[in-house]
Formats: sequence, structure tokens, C-alpha cells
Amino acid sequence: MKFCIIGCGLIGQKRARAISKKYFISWVVDKNLTSAENLSKQYKGCNYTNSWKEAIESSMTDAIIIALPHDLLEMVALFSIKKNKPTFIEKPGAISAKSMKKILLVAKTANVTVKIGYNHRFHPTILKAKEIINAETIGDLMYVRGRYGHGGRKGYDKEWRSKKSISGGGELLDQGSHLIDLSQMFLGDLNKVSGKIYNYFWNMEVEDNAFISLENEKGQSAWLHASWTEWKNLFSFEIFGKKGKLQIDGLGGSYGVEKLTLFKMLPELGPPETTFWEYPVEDKSWNIEIDNFVDSISNCNNSDGSLENALYVLKVINQIYQQNTNK
Repeated sequence: MKFCIIGCGLIGQKRARAISKKYFISWVVDKNLTSAENLSKQYKGCNYTNSWKEAIESSMTDAIIIALPHDLLEMVALFSIKKNKPTFIEKPGAISAKSMKKILLVAKTANVTVKIGYNHRFHPTILKAKEIINAETIGDLMYVRGRYGHGGRKGYDKEWRSKKSISGGGELLDQGSHLIDLSQMFLGDLNKVSGKIYNYFWNMEVEDNAFISLENEKGQSAWLHASWTEWKNLFSFEIFGKKGKLQIDGLGGSYGVEKLTLFKMLPELGPPETTFWEYPVEDKSWNIEIDNFVDSISNCNNSDGSLENALYVLKVINQIYQQNTNK
């Protein structure tokens, strides 16, 4: 499998490291040719260019990774799909739900595998939590509660994420999309949507905080907070069942050691039985997700990170932005 990576920024570099463990990187692309050249030097036999069309059309390209600002995702993805190249698009997959619908329609017509990069689905704590839930250890699920944030960095208000025409939105679209995606993964579509967005600290066109409330027809709900004013990086995701609770903390690196805690309720209630798992190793979610993408190409398995999942997330986000149009 020969990969072309379009976009040599932080995420493109992470994808390259993950892909190179098992697969071949034939092309890297960036509008800054020096950035593309520097990345290509790290991988034997890798070509570089500032022309994404040239790389996509190359006979040395089997699959495409698109790691670009949000306003460019649709244009590059549609070209790749129409060239019948399996395509992996970094989350959120498009700048808006309207844009994602176009990608979904073209992908279905072309019958090409297209996946969206929600790598949090492949973190060990999330995979273990799914296993525990499927074993009915914590009973029927009631609700989830999630918090995710960082504090940005000096000059963050001048970067592309702060410009609405390029990003499409702020922290709700950035880390908030991960929280919404995970909530859907565990509880299904939550179509009763409400939320508030705020600019508490950063002087920018887009929000630095988002508070989200979601609910489905069963009454299951998700309470979520995504923040660019979380001065100590934080990831916390809790899943509550009628027989217990799963608590996920950390993502590795600056977010702290990844840990899953199972609180299993006793018949008499009171203090629960507590079991925990720690994963103090390198984040493998990027590697597992690429393997999942390759498997999807071979076996037409589009369950995790599907276009339908991504469209749902963007619809939720669009609803919240519409609810806050006067802000």
C-alpha cells in the first residue's frame, strides 16, 4: 500500500510516522515546498511536491491522506475520490455539514472507500471501554459526560484555526467534534441538540469554549465541554450505566497517562468495586486507525470513522452555531 500525504503540518507528520511503521509513503505534499522536502527526507523513496493533483494522479499512489485546513478538505477530497483513490480525511472531514454531504454523495456514486480521521475511537481506553460495555458489565447506559481542552499558545489567535473562513468554527469544531463523535459511538445519534459558545479569553472570530447538551429518543444524554482556556491540558470522558461507571482520563503526552477506571456497583450500593487500567506507552491510536482504513479498503468495512458518522457530528455542530447566531 503506497500512501500520499497531503499537508505536512503537525497532523500530517503524525500520520507519516504511523504509516511508515507498516506501509510505504510514496508522496508528501505541501504548498510550502521546503516543508514537503524536509518531511520526504525522513522516508526512503518518498517523493515531494507542492502539487496535490500531481501526487494524487501518480501511478505510485494507492491511497490518500488529507491533512489540510478545513476550507480545503472538500476540494481535495472530491478530486481524489473522482480519481478512484481510497481517501482518508482528517476530522472533521469538511468545513460544514453541507460540504460533507457533497463528499458523501460523490463517494457513494464512485463506490470509493472514504474515512474520516477520528483517532480517539482507537485509543486503548476507548477500545477497552467498548469491550466492557459489550460484556454488559455496567448495564444499560444512561448518559456520558465529557471534558476536553487545552490553553492554546502564544499567537494562537493569529493561526488559521482562529479565522472562520478557513476553519469554519472554533473549539466546538476542533476538540468538541471528538466529544460529539465519542458520544454518538456509545449512545447512537443524539438528535435533541442545544449548546452555548463563548469567547472568554481569546480575541478571535471563533469561540474558545463550547458547552453542549445532547439527548436521544431513549432519554440518554451527553453533557460536554470543549475549551481553549483549559490551562492544564485535560481529557476526561465518563460513561454511566445502571450497574457502574467507566471513567477515562488522559490521552498520553501533555494530557497525562491514559487511564480507564471501572467503578462496579454492588447490590447494596455504597462504595463500588474499583478496577483500573493504565496505558503509559506511546499513543498507538494513529497506527490502529490506519490499519482500520486499510482493512476498510480490502473488506468494505466503513463502520468506524464513516462519512455518515462525520455528517452527524457536523449537523450537531451546525445546529449549535445556528442557535448562537446572534452572539
